[in-house]
Amino acid sequence: MVGGRKRIKEEDLFCARCQRKVRLGAARWPEGYLCATCATRALETYGRCVGCGVDRLTPGLDPDGQPLCTDCAGGLGNFTCTICGQEGRRYRLGVCGRCVLAERLQDLLDDGTGRVRPDLVPLLNLLRSARRPWGLITWTGRPHVQQILRALARGRVPLTHDGLSQLSPWRSVAYTRDLLMECGILPPADRHLLLFQRWLTDWLPEVDNLDHRKILERYATWHLLRQLRAAAAKGPLGQNRQRGARDRLQQARAFLAWLENRGRTLTECTQADVDAWFASPPISRRLVQPFLRWCSEARTLPRLQIPVHSTENPAPLTQHRRITLIRRMFTEETLPLLDRVVALLILLYAQPVTRIVRLTIDDVSHDGDQLFLRLGEPPSPVPAPFAALLQTYIQTRPNTATATNPNSRWLFPGRRAGQPMTTEALHGRLRKADIPRLNARTASIRQLVLQAPASVVAEMLGYHVEHAENLAAEGGGTWKTYAPGDHTQ
Repeated sequence: MVGGRKRIKEEDLFCARCQRKVRLGAARWPEGYLCATCATRALETYGRCVGCGVDRLTPGLDPDGQPLCTDCAGGLGNFTCTICGQEGRRYRLGVCGRCVLAERLQDLLDDGTGRVRPDLVPLLNLLRSARRPWGLITWTGRPHVQQILRALARGRVPLTHDGLSQLSPWRSVAYTRDLLMECGILPPADRHLLLFQRWLTDWLPEVDNLDHRKILERYATWHLLRQLRAAAAKGPLGQNRQRGARDRLQQARAFLAWLENRGRTLTECTQADVDAWFASPPISRRLVQPFLRWCSEARTLPRLQIPVHSTENPAPLTQHRRITLIRRMFTEETLPLLDRVVALLILLYAQPVTRIVRLTIDDVSHDGDQLFLRLGEPPSPVPAPFAALLQTYIQTRPNTATATNPNSRWLFPGRRAGQPMTTEALHGRLRKADIPRLNARTASIRQLVLQAPASVVAEMLGYHVEHAENLAAEGGGTWKTYAPGDHTQ
């Protein structure tokens, strides 16, 4: 007892909202103590107060869990910014995060005349419009980010893609580039193609052997970059495509070094050398196949037989296992909603993750009470249980409360401006949720082509008709002679 009051122990403190333990000194509101996460979320919640009916900051909760403003909740404090007069979480005494961010951006984007460089005004407006400025405050506080922004504002480098490529570190430059493209300052460009070009410029000088460097530069310029540019002209490159090009180039360098240790140059390479390379682990040595074929066509390598290793689709899940996973996605509410939606797109529609990340909210449409998802032509109907999950998810999509993607049309917005989530991010989430994506997709498409004509399934889900018909034939499908099209006419 202290002064007639019972002393509170830290182990007795729990958050009134999430029931997690809190530390001494945690925020204490009328409903009880709040952990830092719940307090932060509360001070970033806006809506209509059930007490007074006014749209404003609603950090409080009534006994039924409905939102209350600071006046109706009582005892929460004053969260009105002394500069802009708006309510919000404060970054420093009396000042909200938006005002702190705007003040910092005014300084970083100053062109030396006491005002923001006119070309960068759209960037200023984009960043300070963020609903949650805290991440941007942290980002703009980093010394290397400040150097990048000041270099652009003061004209130390041209405000172009080539100018940005002169700056470092590359991750922060890539993020800045995405922001500049999102607000229209820079023209659109494929970020993964630019990242590969930037990496190639830094990597080539690391190759000490001058002859090796020359052949690798030719291979990268006339083969890998040509392939990447052709693919980027058809649609955005994925991170896997860029990483694959880098891996092939690195394996080519490893092969040249290995061949040099055997006392041979590329023009002296023999069939025994090629066989010895592919006979040894690791499996990544297979990535040198395109390089050897290119060298053979360029006549820098003798005509040799290059081993071909075929890859097959993984064994599909059983139909019982697939149905069990579908049922789990509908009933296991502890899984994040995003993970459940992605898993169902694989289990119900056999969609690859590379295609899932490119979906937009415009691909989801209504026709009366029926929800449709455009994966091919015509759009596919969405069954009622999944339709409810999908519509709920669209209303709560992640990564839309920052300056990077406030108006994103991506179904799965990423953290970078104008970009969807990466395939690697979704792969990791599916692994954590114990969803075997490749096996599940194989099982789904094989089952679907047995339930309906393969040509119809292929067109609706974006598959090649020939591939779908082959799967149907392997599974004993009986729809081979069914003609696609509208049979109601």
